[in-house]
Amino acid sequence: MGNDRQQPLGKVYLVGAGLGSVAHLTLQAYELLKQAEVLIYDALVGDALLDLVPTHCLKLEVGKRGGFPSTPQAEINQLLVQYGQQGKRVVRLKSGDPFIFGRSTAEIQALIEAGCAFEVVPGLSSALTAPLLAGIPLTDPVQSRCFAVMSAHEPDALEWEALAQLETLVILMGTRQLAEVVEQLIRHGRSLETPIAIIRWAGQPQQQIWVSSLGAVVRQTRQETLSPAVIVIGEVVGLRPYLRQADGAIDSPE
Repeated sequence: MGNDRQQPLGKVYLVGAGLGSVAHLTLQAYELLKQAEVLIYDALVGDALLDLVPTHCLKLEVGKRGGFPSTPQAEINQLLVQYGQQGKRVVRLKSGDPFIFGRSTAEIQALIEAGCAFEVVPGLSSALTAPLLAGIPLTDPVQSRCFAVMSAHEPDALEWEALAQLETLVILMGTRQLAEVVEQLIRHGRSLETPIAIIRWAGQPQQQIWVSSLGAVVRQTRQETLSPAVIVIGEVVGLRPYLRQADGAIDSPE
């Protein structure tokens, strides 16, 4: 018999980090972080989550943030395959949920092509949790019978005529395009008085919330740093005074 030993099989876990804090992490994600040998994580992951991994865990930041240098997707794919093939327990920690604007498809395809075992672990998306923590329900029997979640990263690719007809909109990656979003919605029939909320760093100690209207929000937040934030547009924003918790949020005047 030969002395060759087969390389131990590793596994790559694509894990949703939720809002980036331990309080909003799933139990499965928590346990995986405690056992990780390699952590490949996004920019919005909080320091408290990084502290959960073992001291010997290799930590690599590959996060994507608008306006900042970021690791090319091909390089991220290569890292996942590389450490997975080395037999490591790899946690690819993504903001929110891996399948909601998480760019997981390319990573999964690379793992499949390389024959690496993987598992996708859900997380709490900021699209759902940020409005909740701000006291804004996304559905209401009268004011919001449906809602849509979208990315405003490429506003020209969106069907604004259709979106403007929906009662509630939740927008991710939209603060840099705020003026364009407002202009498109007003152009396609939304009232200047339509309520809007911008929720920055939801669930974090530095959370801030601006509440305004489509007609005033650009002017009122012109001097503010808004990213990273979730934007909610619709009459349900007006329910916040009745449902909000004490959160120290900043609300712009009407």
